[in-house]
Amino acid sequence: MDNDQEVPNRIVVGGVDTHKDLHVAAVVDEVDRVLGCQSFATTRHGYKQMLAWMRGFGQLKRLGVECTGSYGAGLLRYMQNAGIEVLEVTTPDKSDRRKRGKDDDLDAQNAAHAAFAGRRTVTPKSRDGMIESLRVLKVCRKTAVAARRVALQLIHNTIVCAPDELRDLLRNMTRMQLIRTLAAWRPDLSDYRNLASAYRIALKSLGRRYLELHDEIADLDAMIGAIVDELAPTLVARNSIGHESAAQLLLTAGDNSERVHSEASFAALCGVSPVPASSGKVTRHRLNRGGDRAANSALHIIAIGRLRTDPRTKAYVQKRITEGHSKLEAIRCLKRYIAREVFTLISQHRREVAKVQIVN
Repeated sequence: MDNDQEVPNRIVVGGVDTHKDLHVAAVVDEVDRVLGCQSFATTRHGYKQMLAWMRGFGQLKRLGVECTGSYGAGLLRYMQNAGIEVLEVTTPDKSDRRKRGKDDDLDAQNAAHAAFAGRRTVTPKSRDGMIESLRVLKVCRKTAVAARRVALQLIHNTIVCAPDELRDLLRNMTRMQLIRTLAAWRPDLSDYRNLASAYRIALKSLGRRYLELHDEIADLDAMIGAIVDELAPTLVARNSIGHESAAQLLLTAGDNSERVHSEASFAALCGVSPVPASSGKVTRHRLNRGGDRAANSALHIIAIGRLRTDPRTKAYVQKRITEGHSKLEAIRCLKRYIAREVFTLISQHRREVAKVQIVN
């Protein structure tokens, strides 16, 4: 630490390279010069020590943190509660990393440099409200759906290889009839050395596993639907916007409204903003391959649903095709309009909730 400069008047910026057990922090001064690096435990006491250490260099203006959605989530919440402006630092420049190499101290310093310059940074999700609850439930549902699909595949694969008497008994049943039949079996568990009994035991286990996952998914759907109905009732009331699509779009927007400033930035975040692809005399735009692909998929599902059920949407797409656009280009334009509609509905509901909170 420099002795020729008054520490209380010095403005500093921090950077953190996050890990599971230890976070590596760095601090730079007002001329982007590194003042120090140090490691801290990923506990509340460790976060407190890190904040005190950074403030020991001067007035902490902002903090750049990597991976605020995973290893840095706890640090993000602590720093925001302490009133510190936190920026999420995105992936480092690959060419710079190849030249300088990589270690934890360098990564922390790069995060501090990025936060100082305001480059490679975005406003992180706050992760302290109902949207975070929604995210956790959706992640759990996604893994349960994948596990249920694997269980069903194993059931069909096992039946294909089963002895003839079992295969002939099960092969013509519908899916849920098959699952409930298998789950209701009571094979002799002591006769597992017998081939037919082993198949019955395995199929019963898989059938019960499928039903347990099926019930778990139904419970999670009810919780997700309740949260979506509370956060965006006007959104799910629109044509072809179901609870799953609405939940994903709410996750993309995040808890903190200041993260997305306009409907254009929300469209870019969803990967539906137009990307110029003109050449010579041809003027056109192509599909955006960036942004949140899950949100892009949700918008695509909504667009396809409206294309099947909404006369105005059908007329719009047909008009675009008549003008010389391909069907993919027409759908891209449609997704952009849907993103604008979704952002407007979410923003309006948030303003209404804010007004109610102010009145109360």
